[in-house]
Amino acid sequence: MSMPSTNRISLACLVLLFFSATLLSHTASRLLPDISSYESHEQWMAHYGRVYKDADEKERRSKIFQENVQYIHSSNNGMNKGYKLAVNKFADLTNQEFTSTRNRFKAHECSTSSSAFRYENLTPVPSSMDWRKKGAVTPIKDQGQCGSCWAFSAVGAMEGITQLTTGKLISLSEQELVDCDTSGVDQGCEGGLMDDAFEFIVKNKGITTESNYPYKAVDGSCNSNEASNHAATITGHEDVPANSESALLKAVASQPISVAIDASGSDFQFYSSGVFTGECGTELDHGVTAVGYGTTADGTKYWLVKNSWGTTWGEEGYIMMQRDVDAKEGICGIAMQASYPTA
Repeated sequence: MSMPSTNRISLACLVLLFFSATLLSHTASRLLPDISSYESHEQWMAHYGRVYKDADEKERRSKIFQENVQYIHSSNNGMNKGYKLAVNKFADLTNQEFTSTRNRFKAHECSTSSSAFRYENLTPVPSSMDWRKKGAVTPIKDQGQCGSCWAFSAVGAMEGITQLTTGKLISLSEQELVDCDTSGVDQGCEGGLMDDAFEFIVKNKGITTESNYPYKAVDGSCNSNEASNHAATITGHEDVPANSESALLKAVASQPISVAIDASGSDFQFYSSGVFTGECGTELDHGVTAVGYGTTADGTKYWLVKNSWGTTWGEEGYIMMQRDVDAKEGICGIAMQASYPTA
């Protein structure tokens, strides 16, 4: 039976309409990324209050932003990753720009001495720990465009041991370390070492509060009056035996610990959630504070790490990093140069 002419015409129109819609869709998909990238950069600028000095700078930053967005989408669409990346306040920076302004931990040679490790015989070790839940961790802070990560790492460990010994959680001053701890390796926004920060606090006979000596994110002259207004003290500091995640586990089970990591990768720059298992080396460049550990529902072991890049980075300022990896140094070298203050 032959199809009526009106039906044939209707079918032809539908076919033509389908191909036209398909062609339009493909054309739009080629055009939209450019339009949406431009608009999303504008929205991102408005959200973070970012202003550029001129049109050339804005165009350059927009290009970097679009490249980073593409990288983030590509990474998130990859298979078998237990963590996600996201567009954050660092999205208009190249990775080199990002790391040069924030990651200023000054790595040193690992100690070969067999100094005492007070938690060596700790047994049993709890299956999980979160010092936030025990009231030993202050809210997330933001170091800004200052390479003072070492000061934030040391202060995080100081705040922890102070709460454990006094029962009081006090936000302590990173700026005191930035301004006053400058006679040795530590050089404020130009970088430093957590061990040297602990040594300064011991010699200074204490450290003052954040409210007494607020953070400025720039190098300043030492306010000796506030630096002598002590709110917390320590008796010394010790290193966790190097390249041993089992030793680090005993330490973190006992108090928040200063750790150094290699945080130079783009995946670290844009980390958003999940257990970080990304590629990283052992060129230690960033100081953070290990404030716990645990195991996810799917059996992935992790370290709970407090960062100093504000609450819009990572999981509200924190990152979970894979624990018990094959490398003795731990992921990103987290087990290489851990240390803690003693009270």
